[in-house]
Amino acid sequence: MIKAPHSLNVNEVCQKLDSNPEQGLNDEEVKRRSQIYGRNILTTKRPRNLFLIFADQFLNPIVYLLAVAMLLSFAFNEWLEGFAVLSVILITSFIGFLMEWQAISSVKALRKMTETVATVIRNGKPDTIKASNLVPGDIICLNAGDIVPADCRIIECRSLAVKEAILTGESNQVEKNVDVFPEETSFVDQMNMVFNGTIVSRGKAKVIVVKTGDDTCIGQISSLTQKAEKERAPLEIKLGKLSHKLIWLTLSISFVIALTGYLQGKDLMLMVKTAIALAVASIPEGLPIVATIALARGMIRLSRRNVIIKKLEAVQTLGETGIICTDKTGTLTENKMMVEKVVTANGFRSRDDFLIDSNILQDQVLNKILQVSVLCNDCGLSDAAKRSDAVETALLEFAERTGFDTAGIRTDKKRVGEIPFDAENKRMATLHRSSHTYEVMAKGAVENILESCDRILTSEGVVSFDNKERWYSVSSKTASEGLRVLAFAYKEAENKPNAEDYFKNLIFIGFLGFLDPPREDVKQTIDIYKKAGIKVVMITGDHPGTSKKIAEEIGLIEKGKDSGSVMVGSEIVDVNNPTIREKILNTTVFARMVPKQKLDLVQFYQKHKLVVGMLGDGVNDAPALKKADIGIVMGIRGSEAAKEVADVILLDDKFTSIELAVRQGRNIFGNIRKFVIFLLSCNLAEILVVGILSLSSLPINLLPLQILFLNLVTDIFPALALGMGKGDKSVMNKPPRNPEEPIMTKLLWRSTIMYSLSIAIGVVAIVVYSYSFKTYSWAEINNMAFYTLILAQLLNVFNLPNRKISFFINEVTANGWIWGAIIFSVSIVVGAFSIPLFREILDLVPLNFHQLTLIMLFSLATLLLSQGTKRFNLTL
Repeated sequence: MIKAPHSLNVNEVCQKLDSNPEQGLNDEEVKRRSQIYGRNILTTKRPRNLFLIFADQFLNPIVYLLAVAMLLSFAFNEWLEGFAVLSVILITSFIGFLMEWQAISSVKALRKMTETVATVIRNGKPDTIKASNLVPGDIICLNAGDIVPADCRIIECRSLAVKEAILTGESNQVEKNVDVFPEETSFVDQMNMVFNGTIVSRGKAKVIVVKTGDDTCIGQISSLTQKAEKERAPLEIKLGKLSHKLIWLTLSISFVIALTGYLQGKDLMLMVKTAIALAVASIPEGLPIVATIALARGMIRLSRRNVIIKKLEAVQTLGETGIICTDKTGTLTENKMMVEKVVTANGFRSRDDFLIDSNILQDQVLNKILQVSVLCNDCGLSDAAKRSDAVETALLEFAERTGFDTAGIRTDKKRVGEIPFDAENKRMATLHRSSHTYEVMAKGAVENILESCDRILTSEGVVSFDNKERWYSVSSKTASEGLRVLAFAYKEAENKPNAEDYFKNLIFIGFLGFLDPPREDVKQTIDIYKKAGIKVVMITGDHPGTSKKIAEEIGLIEKGKDSGSVMVGSEIVDVNNPTIREKILNTTVFARMVPKQKLDLVQFYQKHKLVVGMLGDGVNDAPALKKADIGIVMGIRGSEAAKEVADVILLDDKFTSIELAVRQGRNIFGNIRKFVIFLLSCNLAEILVVGILSLSSLPINLLPLQILFLNLVTDIFPALALGMGKGDKSVMNKPPRNPEEPIMTKLLWRSTIMYSLSIAIGVVAIVVYSYSFKTYSWAEINNMAFYTLILAQLLNVFNLPNRKISFFINEVTANGWIWGAIIFSVSIVVGAFSIPLFREILDLVPLNFHQLTLIMLFSLATLLLSQGTKRFNLTL
């Protein structure tokens, strides 16, 4: 492959590649080059093996802790407990595996089943082959609508224009030519080259392949993507920190209780077994299951709303996102051109004027510019190769939107001659016959049309064109607003003019400004993000003026704000400079950004402790998508490279779908916090009860199997119900959480301890009361403590709503799953008593009405104690 082909003329390129533009390569040479250069495909990461996906589910600190508890249970012949914990580990891992496997399957289904093909000249004849079989030196014929299959130097072209948004992020089509450019020219300005993955929007060309596979521009960006390292998910980090705290808490409490009991003269083996029972009790076995199911449910909910989540943790990460970096073209905009402004001698009109003024066609100057727009236009004609020009499509849609009779005028004024658009002269003209006269309709670049005009059409009629300089100035001002400007002119003739006279003595009408319009639903979503405290940042390769215009349209920046609200990529040089650092943090629009700068900007935000979401669709976005905490890609329009590295895929390509995902993520984290508090407070209560009773002179205590029964039944189902809750309706009116904030804050730990103390006091109190003031048997007192602990834990769920919210009307009492979980848990307890085998395993005995009444009273007392701590602002 040759270096800098854009700096060589066509003959030099063909000579270096030993290829003939007319004959192409022969089969023998193609075979030889295929062996040297390999297939024309990008090196991609091998898909993960299903076994490895399943194995990854076990790499979790909580699972490590459960595994230790399981091994200790087996070591002391507590087989039932050991197998129960093993079941928890396997169920959790299987759910996580199933969700990730389902997401991977969905992503595979999104990929196109057909491979790109190319029309190549080989052995002197045209042939259609798979693009993957191309080699350097191949001669390719390109037409409008074709996807460029490799990096190629243009040999010859006619009116060739290419959309390079996939590489640059710019929405405008790029005019191409065969000129030679300096060696140091950036690929963005190499007008004699076409690049792999871009789309031919107009014209045709013959090109020679100069680079294939990983050596192409897309290949180089892909290698940049491979180097970008993915950050660990915030939830993964937080659960890891919580798990380490639980490990130390478990070991400390178990050791202290075992040592204290031994020093009191109790049996060493008994105290070791008690310590193990406490270790099992302190581990929230339900945490991984409930967290996994809550995330999986969120994943399923979002998939029904056209949002595919590739990894479970990404659901919650969305909820923690503090900044969303988004591409412009096709993400915030429609990725098509639309007439934004009309400028004539009668003044200018904006797009909105055409929607509210029903008499607009009575303006004769405007009527004429519409005529030229429709007649000097190939869009909708029979030749399929002429249909893909975005500007011509926009002109036709503009005319139809105003109510102009496009079909009628094309019938009345038949085309009888034309000069097609030429990339060098940047203009086009058509000749039409109407009644007994001829009309020339012309459009093109402002400077090229203006120099051909000597008159101008006004509301008073056609007058001498004496103020051209003013029009040049107005044109420049319009272009600086980010609009693409096109000028229009015409002339009438009694006799049919020759083609060389089409551009002589034209009558200037005015010009139109084009813009890739913003999506209708984006502005409303931006407002939601602002209320939610999420900063939206536009990162695009497009023109600063265009970027600013779109940003103003969608409410990202205020209209009329100074240019300081926009930064270009070249300004981001020294991020350690306090002035530049501050400017970056205060800027919401970044223009003229290349892939490396997008990646650097994401890293910059991450270094400033922001959880970054990156939204894009092109290959140029892939490195930043991978590096971001949460990479989001468009499913329909997104490139395969972008989909490969993203965490989230929007099947409907709607920017608004992210808001649904963020809302879901925030509520999931809120639910995770609730069931973590619930599980920890219940398990800590069990530790306190067992510890207090073990160290006291009371002969009554809970049995290991009873503790396991509590953990696996009465803990898990209410916690699971909490995870199924719809969450806080006002969650999007609050700022995002500080990414440094742990799952359990000081207030939440204090609340957890207070709730567990309330439960423990109630359980110990019923034991003391029954032992000291009643003549109940050991088994009856044990069962009363057991049932009180069960009921107190179930009632503990009502302590979770914030103290500022009504106790009777809140998200917990409104959650039908909670009531179902309580009924189900009580039913399991009743069922366990009803089945002789379970009754024997759990040492359950019949209780009378008075004993059941005491259980109810002491259980309710635990709830009243907890609510009392709320009234004194001691808890949540």
